[in-house]
Amino acid sequence: MFDNLYRYTEQIIKLTPGEKALLESAFTVRQVPRRFKLAEEGKIARELFFINKGLVRLYYTKDGAEITGYIFREHLFAASYDSFLRQAPSIQTLETLEDCDLLVINHSAMEKLYEEMPSMHILTRKVAEQRFINAQMILSSFILDSPEERYRKFEEQHGDLLLRVPHHIIASFLGMTPVSMSRIRKRMQG
Repeated sequence: MFDNLYRYTEQIIKLTPGEKALLESAFTVRQVPRRFKLAEEGKIARELFFINKGLVRLYYTKDGAEITGYIFREHLFAASYDSFLRQAPSIQTLETLEDCDLLVINHSAMEKLYEEMPSMHILTRKVAEQRFINAQMILSSFILDSPEERYRKFEEQHGDLLLRVPHHIIASFLGMTPVSMSRIRKRMQG
């Protein structure tokens, strides 16, 4: 269960056997079904997840509509980060889109890891930097790209998700209605 996590971390830091033992004692293994809420709007996010298998969606609720902010895939960390870091109520919901195999760490275990394993600071900084870069790319795309360009980029970078994620969720992530996305897809195929 930890092989994918180690492959991920080894791109950033080299872990000693002792550090691997610390990680394994800090994380728990959890399997959850599709449509399971890992964090909920209005509640404090107490856990951070590493996805071994499955997809997780982060979304906001506005006027009764769910607006997708991000889709986390295998071998990524997922959380309502703002809530997790500040231990304050979340403004977003984290929900599984498929049955998921997860590695889970709670906030207090993470704090303990920071004390026992200094390289954890480097790892979490790199994860946060990647989250920042992803957020900047999404924001830039909303400012600079047309809906067609956003769809084309999504298809190029995450085409496999078109087969795994309901299209209304992808449309929401791309800032368009399902009908608009359907029209764009038809134009691109034609």
